Amino acid sequence: MSTTTTTVQDPALTATDRCDRCGSKAYLRVTLASGGQLLFCAHHAKEHAEALARVAARIQDETHLLS
Repeated sequence: MSTTTTTVQDPALTATDRCDRCGSKAYLRVTLASGGQLLFCAHHAKEHAEALARVAARIQDETHLLS
């Protein structure tokens, strides 16, 4: 018997993906446990990190692209 594992990967964030708080380029996509999504710039992602971790089903973090 074989087992197949499928990994769901979100598409890369682009320049058209904007922070839901301020409108800057988004570097973080949060998929909520309830099914919705939120986008955040690096500043707002850091500011709200603890709260986001509590409600997130998945977090796509591309802040490493800022370095």
